[in-house]
Amino acid sequence: MYKISDLASEYKKKLITADQAAAMVENGSRIHFGLGCGTVVDIDEALAKRADELKDVHIISTVGIRKEPFKVYQATTSNDQVRFASAHFSGHDRMMAKDGRCWYIPMMFRELPFYWKNNNNGLDIAYFQVAPMDSHGNFNLGPQVSDMWGVIKAAKKIIVEVNENMPIAHGYQTQLNLYGIDYVVEGSNQPVAELPTKPASEIDKKIAKHVVEKIRSHSTLQLGIGSLPSYIGKLLAESDVRNINAHTEMFVDAYADLFEAGKLTGNKPIDKGKAVYTFAGGTKKLYDFIDDNPICCSAPVDYVNDIGVIGSIPNFVSINSCIQVDLYGQVCSESAGHQQISGTGGQLDFVMGAYQSEGGQSFLCTPSTRTLADGTVESLISPMLTPGAIVTTPRMATNYIVTEYGAADLKGKNTWERAELLINIAHPDFRDDLVKAAEKMGIWKNTSKCTY
Repeated sequence: MYKISDLASEYKKKLITADQAAAMVENGSRIHFGLGCGTVVDIDEALAKRADELKDVHIISTVGIRKEPFKVYQATTSNDQVRFASAHFSGHDRMMAKDGRCWYIPMMFRELPFYWKNNNNGLDIAYFQVAPMDSHGNFNLGPQVSDMWGVIKAAKKIIVEVNENMPIAHGYQTQLNLYGIDYVVEGSNQPVAELPTKPASEIDKKIAKHVVEKIRSHSTLQLGIGSLPSYIGKLLAESDVRNINAHTEMFVDAYADLFEAGKLTGNKPIDKGKAVYTFAGGTKKLYDFIDDNPICCSAPVDYVNDIGVIGSIPNFVSINSCIQVDLYGQVCSESAGHQQISGTGGQLDFVMGAYQSEGGQSFLCTPSTRTLADGTVESLISPMLTPGAIVTTPRMATNYIVTEYGAADLKGKNTWERAELLINIAHPDFRDDLVKAAEKMGIWKNTSKCTY
């Protein structure tokens, strides 16, 4: 550890330009570009200038929150130059994937810190954004501790890009000292990338009401991203429910809204007084709420998503979206057929952890139908998942499935009971066809009709 008196000189020795940082990428390099709103900006632009020189470079990111795709992607045209991989698909990742340039990394999010060290032959360089160095030589990682320590330990070289606009995140393992860094780049201090939420649809509002009516005071919430969780937060803020706590993979604007309404207290058995999360993504309002706020507690994903930790918190409520559910209760939340849409994330961890929690419950929410590009309407409760669809939550783990027509509790139900319950919350236009399919599959008969 450096003496405080030596910090300025040591910082100066390690200070380089973005171009110098990009020049360290050699052919065949495996590099990490950061995660969340901490993915690099200036170093990405500098590396894009070297597009014609690059060969067989692999760029990896975790949960990239960016205004636009990587500049180095835009500057290159071939996988012989640069190929990309992501542990959680964003819209930009999907675009690169359609171009044949990006691949998904299947993983359990809580295992990702170990993955970088044990299963991926390490990383040559880790680039990521940080807040400016403090008087003790520490750089704050911002609101995305997540798997960063796995990345840091696996990388042969650590190069940070300083951004004065990065929120200061309180929590566990949120600081990286100058002694653990090889080089420092002072970035152009662009605003932190926001992740705005669309307004809730009428269907979102109906689904939200089915969920909120089952949430009690003194509950701890895990909310996913999107208009539905945001609207659930709004309803809770306006409700009589009190003493809401946070222990969540992703920290979103809804938690700031709950705090403003006097609902978010942090009064739970562990991490008392803290709203715990592993990465954040939202609007400037959220980042301002997080900045230097000791109530907000960022922590590594192998702690936040640990099933035992989740299960130790009473009245744990997990709320996530999904894409498709079959009549067995298998849930796809990450792909449309073969097309990767999102990532596995920690959905299964929170579904299982919530069930182990005393009084806990998990909700996987979906509209009952979707309209295809040609105008065809299809049911999102189907006899079987679409060929190629990924099972994110297996049927034995599924608790509540929620559509605009109600909430079906599948825990402990046999196959015909599940089929009956799911058909009851499917769109009415598709129920007869689902009954016929269930009969053909041998899991539903008229004589089997549920009486509860």
